[in-house]
Amino acid sequence: MQVSFIIPLYNCLPLTQAMLASLQQTLPTGIAAEIIFVDDGSTDGTREWLAGLTAPCRVLLNETNRGFAVTCNRGAAVATGDFLVFLNNDLVLQPRWLEPMLAAFARFPDVGLVGNIQRNAATGAVDHSGIFFNYKGKPEHDTARPLMARLTGYRRVTALTGACFAIRHSTWKQFEGFDEIFVNGAEDVDLCLRASAAGYRHYLALRSVVEHHISQSTGRKLRDEQNTHRLLLRWQDTITRQIARVWCWHHLETYWADPRDFPDQALARQAFFYVLRLRPHPPAGAEPGARLALATEFTRWANLPTAPA
Repeated sequence: MQVSFIIPLYNCLPLTQAMLASLQQTLPTGIAAEIIFVDDGSTDGTREWLAGLTAPCRVLLNETNRGFAVTCNRGAAVATGDFLVFLNNDLVLQPRWLEPMLAAFARFPDVGLVGNIQRNAATGAVDHSGIFFNYKGKPEHDTARPLMARLTGYRRVTALTGACFAIRHSTWKQFEGFDEIFVNGAEDVDLCLRASAAGYRHYLALRSVVEHHISQSTGRKLRDEQNTHRLLLRWQDTITRQIARVWCWHHLETYWADPRDFPDQALARQAFFYVLRLRPHPPAGAEPGARLALATEFTRWANLPTAPA
């Protein structure tokens, strides 16, 4: 099996060195690997360190800082593996993190992207067990601890983070990688939604655990509003359907805070049964409520001093 590891870099040399050491220590036997570093304009000695690497490492250098999507796409364009595994340079990979991720491709015929559990390297708390959309339609990390991991091994998710995921090379080519309109945010969710629309499903390998020094690159969050705005513009119908259950949760929390503000008791009951999965379809008020939540966000964006493009 040939696997290409693609690692975008922007400064943080000590974290990169530690990540590479953990990758080399945890590679399973029988895996033919290439490790592709793509530097996005580092100025902290990273490029000098990269110059000393030897096979199976390969190095590409961006002339200017281009961002996460462009940098990952450039690495994937030269990859030769059957599977691509994207890794942030601020990960600490744990023993047997890779095997459950690769096993998903043999187990699930409809697999698109495969992610894993990520723990905050500083606190040990779960930082990522998938991505969901909150009641405003914005993507958020699920930080719940999966209690059934030892029994099930995998869980389907709507989306997952680009910090650590695997995908078939052929699937990546089918969707032409990350959409470079997104700059350092939301490109991973967009790729998941595009693949889902084509019939693929995404899985979390619950027995694969890594540690993550979260958002270490400078400027990581500068374009969050623009990226989320673009994501919701493109996928608002899909996201509206996705947030029906979480909207019901929000509705119920508000209802329980003061039931006198909610004369429609039937809607509250239907939302309660839907949240408990005792009702197969969301109540009639869920979709209009979800669309209103998204419309409220678009109004907020429109009223910002500098509206996101």
